[in-house]
Amino acid sequence: MGNLYLIRHGQASFGADDYDVLSAVGERQSLALGEHLAQLGLRLDRCVAGSLRRQQDTARLALEALQTHGTAVPVIETDAAFNEFDADGVIRALLPGLLSDEPEALHILRNGAQHRSEFQRLFALMVQRWHNGDHTQDEHLETWQAFTTRVGDGLRRLLDSAAAGANIALFTSGGTIAALLHLVTGITPAQAFALNWQIINTSLSHLKFRGRDVALASFNSQAHVQLLRAPELITYR
Repeated sequence: MGNLYLIRHGQASFGADDYDVLSAVGERQSLALGEHLAQLGLRLDRCVAGSLRRQQDTARLALEALQTHGTAVPVIETDAAFNEFDADGVIRALLPGLLSDEPEALHILRNGAQHRSEFQRLFALMVQRWHNGDHTQDEHLETWQAFTTRVGDGLRRLLDSAAAGANIALFTSGGTIAALLHLVTGITPAQAFALNWQIINTSLSHLKFRGRDVALASFNSQAHVQLLRAPELITYR
């Protein structure tokens, strides 16, 4: 059987002008992941990443760390099917319908770095309404159904082009991993996002595959940062 490792990107720059940039912590997490893969003796046959900068940079740094141990690494392939859903678009589309019940929502969302727990509560509520379809349709917003179709198409392309027994790393995002769990295991979108909120930056989830048959082997492994005894490297956003 082949192995597909789902890797969430390193910590991005939450609260900054450009979220899609790894923070200093995110860079450390990515290097720690590469070191851990080298210690495991894992040889990757392929590496695929979404086209977002945080996904690409996490892959690049992890592979660089792996290569310093004399391990040959593959070229990073790019497939935008594994990009994250449009979180900003979800907020723009669903915020107006939230304000009557949450009058402070706009202030909290504009100052998320100073109100992290409240930001997460409101964001989770909007995501729930998004995947339930409990909102006014916006022609510019990718629906949950369209998102899962995009991710599923990317997974099928990857599996169809995979050699038997290959080890493949997929650098992606938390929402994409949630969609993959939904597609592979049949759990509901609500259950998938309940798991999504637990996925730490640069964690590994492991799928085993034979052809298009896929099974979940492990979820959200954090060993590479836990073994360093550096709690600051365990982050969720």
